[in-house]
Formats: sequence, structure tokens, C-alpha cells
Amino acid sequence: MPIRVENDLPARTVLESENIFMMGEERAEMQQIRPLQIVILNLMPIKPDYETQLLRALSNTPLQVEVTYLNVCTHQSKNTPVSHINKFYTTFSQIKDKHYDGMIITGAPVENLEFHQVQYWEELQMIMDWTTTNVTSTLHVCWGAMAGIFHHYGIEKVELEKKLSGIYKHRTLDRCEPLIRSFDDIFDAPHSRYSGVRREDILSNPKLQLLAESKEAGVYLVKSTNGKNIFLFGHPEYDRMTLDEEYHRDLAKGLSIAVPENYYENDDPNNTPLLTWRGHANTLYTNWLNYYVYQVTPYEL
Repeated sequence: MPIRVENDLPARTVLESENIFMMGEERAEMQQIRPLQIVILNLMPIKPDYETQLLRALSNTPLQVEVTYLNVCTHQSKNTPVSHINKFYTTFSQIKDKHYDGMIITGAPVENLEFHQVQYWEELQMIMDWTTTNVTSTLHVCWGAMAGIFHHYGIEKVELEKKLSGIYKHRTLDRCEPLIRSFDDIFDAPHSRYSGVRREDILSNPKLQLLAESKEAGVYLVKSTNGKNIFLFGHPEYDRMTLDEEYHRDLAKGLSIAVPENYYENDDPNNTPLLTWRGHANTLYTNWLNYYVYQVTPYEL
């Protein structure tokens, strides 16, 4: 998939070194096609790292994609340089009159707060309301999934006894569903969170469909019956070393944190983790772009 990126976006250099097809602005302008317009509300603390992860996950379809990065204006990131945000990000006020083919709302390190305690909650609610009329399909990831499913369907998040961190086995539940087409019956996916949602709350809502779950990690993938909202409670887009970096960051903070489960060989943090989830991640993001964005979005936005 040719991902259309700004020439000096840091993620471009990383992904080109991995032989992932990045299309510069000049070449993209020469192609007589309309790229899919995807807006990413990036709430993660270290934004350049997560930009790379998402672009990698979106890179396995022949569709051309143009990404707009969105930042909330009611919160200032402490872990990403202001110069990076000013150069590559826009605000909701600048795009609110536009329409987009798809949107991704990322996770955020605010799980221990109630939604109304999150500094940018009112702004996020306004953005999620906007997606119902201005976005063809929205993919909510991790905390973004908890926020989205609460806002749109009133389903409360539930705190876990301890942090869920590691690689877990999941089972697909509907072989006919396009979003999980080509999935294996059992697949791996990373999780890194302190909260989740109840399976029974999903099943009792006729407007929602549970598509994949894990015995250990619980609800994983849910979609609205019309495909307009997708809720992903894991992090399949994570790099090989992301959980390792989070684990050592938490240790450095003095937190009592367990070794990520099923991640390091022999559960030894001195060993390099095996990458066992990339194929599933690529398939999931490709299916979303194809079946719930490209196939149903209007040509003229």
C-alpha cells in the first residue's frame, strides 16, 4: 500500500528502512486517483513512535491513503516536542467542516481516571459526535475503544485487578464477518491496559457484535452492526519491543509491575521477544480499510 506522507515525517525514514512503500508528496500528486482520507486522533504520549506503528499497520493494501494527524487543544503533550505537533498536527476547529473516509482514535494513558476526569473529555465527546456525520467508519483503539463504546452505547469500563500486559491467544467468533476475514481460528495479539469491558454488556446490546475474545484478556474486537464504529481493545499495531519499553519504563517509575505474559522467551526479560502478531495486525487494518472504509465511502467527500 502506498501511504502518502509528508516528506520529512520521522516515521517515513523508519518505514522505508523496513521496505514499506512510502509515497512522497510529489509522486502522490502525479497519480490520478483519490486517496482515502484518514484522520488519526493520536492521544498516545510519544506521538512519533505511535505514528510509525499505525502507518506500518495500514501499509498492506493497494489503496492509497492520505493521513491527517489530529491533536486535542485542551491538553498539552509532555512527551512529544511542541515543534513536532505544530508541524504535523492539526486541531479539530481546523477540520470540523471536512469529511473523512475513516478515523482512528488511539489509546491514552488515562485509564485510572473516570471519563469525566480526563482533561480533554468534553473535546473528545465533541469529536466523537462529529464522526457520526463526517466520518464513514471510526476505529477506536484500547482506551479509545473504552471511551468510544461508553460515549456511543453507554457501556462502562471496568477496572482490572492488575495491569493486563502481554501477548494473549484470541478466538474468532464469526467466520463470515468481513472485518476478521482471513483470520486464523486462534491468533495472538498484544494488550496493555488497566481496564476493560464486560462481555455480557456487549452481548446484551443489539447494536453491537462481538467478533473476537480471549479467555485471559477478555473482549478484544467489537463492531457496531452498521460498521460505522469499530472497537479494538488490544494493540495489534504494537512493535516487537513496545511492551518491553513500557515494562522497563514502569519499573523505572518504581511501579510494582509483572513481566508481560507470554512475551519474552522463557519469560526472561533479557531475551528478545518473538514477534507473533504482525500478520493478524496487518489483516485487521487492511480489512477495516477495505470493507468498512473503501467499499462504502462516497467518492466525493
